[in-house]
Amino acid sequence: MTETFQALVVDKNDTFSVEVKQITREELPAGEVLIKVAYSSVNYKDGLAGIPNGNIVRNYPFIPGIDLSGTVVSSEDSRFQPGQPVIATSYGIGVSHYGGFSEFARIPAEWVIPLPEGLSLREAMIYGTAGFTAALSIQALEDHGAAPDKGKVLVTGATGGVGGTAVAMLAKLGYKVTASTGRTDEAGYLQQLGAAEVISREEVGGAAVKPLDKQLWQAAVDSVGGSPLAAVLSKIAYGGAVAASGLTAGTAVPTTVMPFILRGVSLLGIDSVSCPAGKRQLIWARMANDLKPDNLDVLVDREITLAELPAALEDILKSNTRGRVLVRLS
Repeated sequence: MTETFQALVVDKNDTFSVEVKQITREELPAGEVLIKVAYSSVNYKDGLAGIPNGNIVRNYPFIPGIDLSGTVVSSEDSRFQPGQPVIATSYGIGVSHYGGFSEFARIPAEWVIPLPEGLSLREAMIYGTAGFTAALSIQALEDHGAAPDKGKVLVTGATGGVGGTAVAMLAKLGYKVTASTGRTDEAGYLQQLGAAEVISREEVGGAAVKPLDKQLWQAAVDSVGGSPLAAVLSKIAYGGAVAASGLTAGTAVPTTVMPFILRGVSLLGIDSVSCPAGKRQLIWARMANDLKPDNLDVLVDREITLAELPAALEDILKSNTRGRVLVRLS
């Protein structure tokens, strides 16, 4: 008898469905590494995969989940051995290739990295793609010259996965962090993460965005985009930079060339999907060491099972989550 296991499957026939089903290993896509999944996590992109018009999934049926951590069951690649703890995030996972919302996953070896020393499988998924994106953002800002002694750093969308992790990481490094959020009732949570100051998103930028405004922050981590990003750019200090990775406020950024040509501000695009493997391993190593917050567990909104996942996918699209939602597979 063929052994079955559980996975969250989205399907689109006469109606759209999101439900836990029994599948077999033979139904998994091609890949050199078979992984018994321990944890996954819920990201905004996963929420989009769980609705019929999310423009994420093209072929059905499909298993979402852009993150996973677990142990190798078998491998056709000599770099990975049975029993080895590993992480797989981004690339086509949960978008064009069956993802982490499954008790087993078969992944191309080039998409897999060893779990770095200093992280557990659970901690790796507290981070997930959101944490990896936050770490890439901080690395980019530091490569541009950001340092704790040069002034405040703004983090927008601070109660989200990228924002919250960025707050905690920057605070660990000694930066004075201003956390901006649309949920100022969560100020206590953001202060727990290390924010020195919590402001509303309206304080970052109201309805009218000036081409140039007061120089308030040396740098910013932005996961929002849209008009708020334009407002942030107008308030970055001379020679500073903004690391941008999100679009929850829209893709159009109504800015001018003024911040760039009069203050030398740089806009740094952050992409976690196609980040090269070498850089990916270096960033994960930092996430296990100097970037790792002492209070990493504070980022966990809740830990759920596959059965609870459909509701969590709806919640993340409604901004009804704070920090990270962990999915426990085994």
